[in-house]
Amino acid sequence: MSETKTTPEAPAQVNMANLRGGIEYASQWTLMWHRFRKHKLALVSMYVVFALYLMAVFAEFLAPFNPEDALRMPGEYKAKTYHPPQMIHFIDNSDGGFAIRPYIQSFKETRDPNTLKMTYVEDEGKKIYLTLFARGFEYKFLGLVRSDIHLFGPKNPGEVFYLFGSDRNGRDMFSRVVYGGRFTLSLGLIGVMLSVVLGLILGGISGYYGGKIDWFIQRVIEFIISLPTIPIWLAMAAVLPKNWPPQFQYMAVTVIISLIGWTSLARVVRGRLLAMRSEVFVVAAQLDGCSEGRVIFRHMLPSLASHIIAAVTLAIPMMVLAETSLSFLGLGLQPPAISWGVLLKEAQNIRSISAAPWLFMPGAAVVLAVLALNFMGDGLRDAADPYTH
Repeated sequence: MSETKTTPEAPAQVNMANLRGGIEYASQWTLMWHRFRKHKLALVSMYVVFALYLMAVFAEFLAPFNPEDALRMPGEYKAKTYHPPQMIHFIDNSDGGFAIRPYIQSFKETRDPNTLKMTYVEDEGKKIYLTLFARGFEYKFLGLVRSDIHLFGPKNPGEVFYLFGSDRNGRDMFSRVVYGGRFTLSLGLIGVMLSVVLGLILGGISGYYGGKIDWFIQRVIEFIISLPTIPIWLAMAAVLPKNWPPQFQYMAVTVIISLIGWTSLARVVRGRLLAMRSEVFVVAAQLDGCSEGRVIFRHMLPSLASHIIAAVTLAIPMMVLAETSLSFLGLGLQPPAISWGVLLKEAQNIRSISAAPWLFMPGAAVVLAVLALNFMGDGLRDAADPYTH
């Protein structure tokens, strides 16, 4: 009787796709974005910050008039100083009908018979119609392409209007605020970048090596923190030559602010790296023969990326306020440079405030930028915290 050989059945191969079915994997940045989107105020603030930096980049295109020109209407011999702000109207029924076309009601100068003070009243018989992509003063778009097209402007060339009023020289405050955002916002961003580089390098070295190097760097940080800020700004700004062009003044003020603003980030990085030196992945990198610089900048600092992003976002408004304060006190940027701090110098005396309260418009721009940056930074900090739910 012959035996029939039976072969054992081959084990069924495991389908890894079935084991992973229904399971989604998200990176750390994806989880941060999902948590950040739940913070509605931070999300709106992010769009506001994005719009402000777009305004700074495309300042020439957005500004209807040259910020340095004293504007005057056709046929007038002098500029309209301290002209009040004008509102844009969209419904025009001057012809007895109904039409949707943007216009601004013109103002004319009158003199008060009692006080003999020059005032502005609406000129009912004259309207300034607006158009998109109007032609105006010539500029270089992004510093490359020469153009004279602006986002909006008067339909009839030569007419002028003042959305934010005018200053003592008859210059359009709206155009000056738009241009001022470029200096102030970019200075804050570049200043924070320099501070982050200094903070990461010195804080990383201090936390990784410890010992005498850590002691020396911490004493330097404590010395800088103990110095009063305003006198340091006074001393550093006093040595700047007054005949420097605005570009050199801009870079000098950026360096001055950055040399003071790196200390807080360096202390945070140092504390985190001191606690991280004994982690398994750090010891493994050292045993694998990685150089000290690679261990610090390739393995340890990337684990702090989310915290660094939040710290940078919260540091930018401090840089903005520092530039505004320096320029307002006459220690930072100087005319003809245009920044929000320089523009606020126009509102230093009581006469200017009483005659033209709209000179505080740059201050409103500073408040908007600082609040938006702070709210966005709070949202990023909460989203980067792994212990939040």
